[in-house]
Amino acid sequence: MMLPSLQAFALPFPDISPEIFSISLGGFEFALRWYALAYLVGILLGWALLRDAISRARLWPAQTAPLTRAQLEELLTWLILGIVVGGRLGFVLFYQPAYYLTHPLEILRIWQGGMAFHGGFLGVVIATAIFCRRHRIPMLSMADGLALATPPGLMLGRIANFINGELWGRPTDAPWGVIFPGAAAQDCAGPVGIVNGLCARHPSQLYEAALEGLVLGLILILAAYRMGALKRPGLLLGLFVGGYGVARFIVEFFRLADQQFITPDNPYGHVLRITETIGLTMGQLLSLPMVLIGAGFVLYAATRPAK
Repeated sequence: MMLPSLQAFALPFPDISPEIFSISLGGFEFALRWYALAYLVGILLGWALLRDAISRARLWPAQTAPLTRAQLEELLTWLILGIVVGGRLGFVLFYQPAYYLTHPLEILRIWQGGMAFHGGFLGVVIATAIFCRRHRIPMLSMADGLALATPPGLMLGRIANFINGELWGRPTDAPWGVIFPGAAAQDCAGPVGIVNGLCARHPSQLYEAALEGLVLGLILILAAYRMGALKRPGLLLGLFVGGYGVARFIVEFFRLADQQFITPDNPYGHVLRITETIGLTMGQLLSLPMVLIGAGFVLYAATRPAK
């Protein structure tokens, strides 16, 4: 009996609603979505990680944590604003500026999705810089703490992207390809990925959750708690920024580019083209500076004695 080829298989998309529950009040519909829950739980897990780290004075330079628990509570508000405002404006400016220029009120509709990590990262940097200046907190040590706290939110956010059936990957014949719902997801421009008449795609959201969240998070925890990385201000920050850049650059080879960059003669959505099939996507272009900046911080911290 001949066994079927692995390419004849693909995984069905799980039947999970993007909304956990919804209620109607006064003619308005209020819903709790997995995307919003991912942000909330990710922020809380990051807060718990940072709170534990500042309670262990031995981990920090001169055995002194960069901030108190009371200051951490205040910082949380600043970070939420930086993430939401920066992430939304980053998506608007980096990915769909023309659309939002003609539909400015839709910028406020963050519950519909559309957040860019690179924008959220810049928002957090600005918010943290202002906070540290106001409270005279050492910026590099504070940045190290935030780097330690960020991966859980990244992991949960990418899982929420998967549940929402958005940001899926390129067509694939791999047996773990997923049949995402919707006409756009089922639009395979060629034979690659066609399994029993349906289009299977890389679950690139889960690739990102694993690399940017789980793997990078474990590396940072190990470096902070076992290798004394927090005693070298800037080291953990460099590992996070560079590590995220590398992870995102790799995943972009499997992730479908944003629709506005895809044309019939540019099916991979490259914004910097070298040949017809080789080039860089917007995600890769934004990640390259992160790799260089991260490496710079690592070299800076590694060439100075641990405090």
